Amino acid sequence: MTFSFQVQHSCKSDYARLGVIQTSRGKVATPVFMPVGTAGSVKAMTMSGLEELGCEIILANTYHLYLRPGLEIIEAMGGLHKFISWPRPMLTDSGGYQVFSHQGLNKISEEGVTFQSHLDGSRHFLSPEKSIEIQKVLGADIIMAFDDCTPYPVSHTEARESMLRSMRWADRSKSAFGDSRQALFGIVQGSVFFDLRLESLERIEGLNFPGIALGGFSVGEPRLLMYELLERLAPELPAEKPRYLMGVGTPLDLIHAVRQGIDMFDCVLPTRNARNGTLFTWNGIIRIKNARYSNDERPIDSDCGCPVCHRHSRAYLRHLFSSREISASILNTIHNLYFYLDLMRTIRESIALDSLGVLEERLTERYTACG
Repeated sequence: MTFSFQVQHSCKSDYARLGVIQTSRGKVATPVFMPVGTAGSVKAMTMSGLEELGCEIILANTYHLYLRPGLEIIEAMGGLHKFISWPRPMLTDSGGYQVFSHQGLNKISEEGVTFQSHLDGSRHFLSPEKSIEIQKVLGADIIMAFDDCTPYPVSHTEARESMLRSMRWADRSKSAFGDSRQALFGIVQGSVFFDLRLESLERIEGLNFPGIALGGFSVGEPRLLMYELLERLAPELPAEKPRYLMGVGTPLDLIHAVRQGIDMFDCVLPTRNARNGTLFTWNGIIRIKNARYSNDERPIDSDCGCPVCHRHSRAYLRHLFSSREISASILNTIHNLYFYLDLMRTIRESIALDSLGVLEERLTERYTACG
């Protein structure tokens, strides 16, 4: 594999920039949104459907794939790309967030985390070395260091203890990575404390990872606090490396973070909300189950170019959702993912014109108006 990142244009009014990630499986234009394929599948989507939407990179989850179907099957099939038939770039997370999110089922030590499977209760151990070993077998183009996902709320003392553990684990992840041709990203932690974030960033930079991720956001902290931290971190982030904000977020979150220099995003929001009947549009959110759409002949969004808006009415989509038809999840997911990918395309166009602030004002007005 090969990996490189090049900044092609930077805004004059903020930290937003256009870039290109190059891998052996293709290029990724940044800023980019990565649909989440937790178990090697973006829910309610096919791989060909993702390609048709213009998706350049997806994310898969180490924890879930390790438990099911298991490494032996994936390795025997020639790696995750071949197993799921995805020819384009892929990123895998370290499994840390999923392990730590199952509170009561795990025990943290300096060596790693002992946890119970959420599937059958079987016991497993995940360490930095094990996480990297799993991700090497999966074979993604970009993989993540194993980290301690700090919860919120947390004291400064607890946050620093957790952050320092993540830094030690980052060092071990780098050692376990060896001379693999994948790209290993380090993860900055520190909860909502700016001084800890800076310390973590300095330590991660000392390990010379080719990419920087910001973890531990969107875990319950107030949105405005996340925005404040991103604004303060923006001038401190390395200019020559891609910056990845993990697990974020809403359309407004994405555009605000892009203005603070973030290049990469992932979030389950567009697909999960689609299955729950919440649709994203250029005019705000539509909750398709509402009765007022029962006779609505309009598409979800008249400004959307997706195949769902081209063909189907709000009334029909409401009918499918109310009838619990499988096609409701499929069509809603196609629309939401198209919107997120189109949003990123529009963001990139606005960066090129140095007019991202205008786009942010427009979206803020429309999403605030719809609650």
